[in-house]
Amino acid sequence: MRIATFNINGIKARLPRLLEWLNETQPDVACLQEIKTSDETFPIKDIEEVGYGAIWHGQKGFNGVAILARGETPAEIRRGLEGEPEDEHSRYIEADVKGVRVASIYLPNGNPQPGPKFDYKLRWMKRLRDRASQIWAEEVPAILAGDYNVIPRDRDVYAVKAMANDALMQPESRAAYRRLLGDGWTDAIASRHPAGGVWTYWDYQMNAWPRDAGFRIDHLLLSPAAADRLVDAQVDKDFRGREKASDHAPTWVKLSE
Repeated sequence: MRIATFNINGIKARLPRLLEWLNETQPDVACLQEIKTSDETFPIKDIEEVGYGAIWHGQKGFNGVAILARGETPAEIRRGLEGEPEDEHSRYIEADVKGVRVASIYLPNGNPQPGPKFDYKLRWMKRLRDRASQIWAEEVPAILAGDYNVIPRDRDVYAVKAMANDALMQPESRAAYRRLLGDGWTDAIASRHPAGGVWTYWDYQMNAWPRDAGFRIDHLLLSPAAADRLVDAQVDKDFRGREKASDHAPTWVKLSE
């Protein structure tokens, strides 16, 4: 069973790449972020034509998350996180699919920092941890998948100095991420690549892709029941190099049945 996360960076602009990836790799579940489209304009017919059902939480122009499942429609559990009723950003959707609880997460970037955007990021991470603890208490196989906008360790970035002042690498961001791991969630990619050097994002600027100047911000956190079934965790790096690609590469875990 393959469960993937993919920040698509605009589902309408990248639809050919998305359908290409779904056809070539056939993940059982795909969590998308930054779909950047309203609920009404989500391209569900195109997705259904390649064999996937979907649920989504859209927002015109930016943000937006979705969960796709091969051969079925995910059973939605929750959209949005509790804790800030005035927060209208579409950044979280959760479903049961193929016997696994799956969340698609687009965590706030937080730049510029310090400032209100960084404060919002840290509050959002606290709200995510609160929801994660509720899922944990259900003792179900669960995966919190998405673009966390956190570089967890120095070994997860091409150059520490280049990102030192970025919200993605601040001590507070990293500490909030470590608290999730401390609660017992397993960082799947880190568990398979403890030495680091595995990137999931390459900026469009600064010739980042040809220089392989990337970093790891797309994560799949596994509950104990899911971690016990972990077979592999990798990045579909090749897809970042294709024409009109997202600046993220699909990242996935394989679980035993």
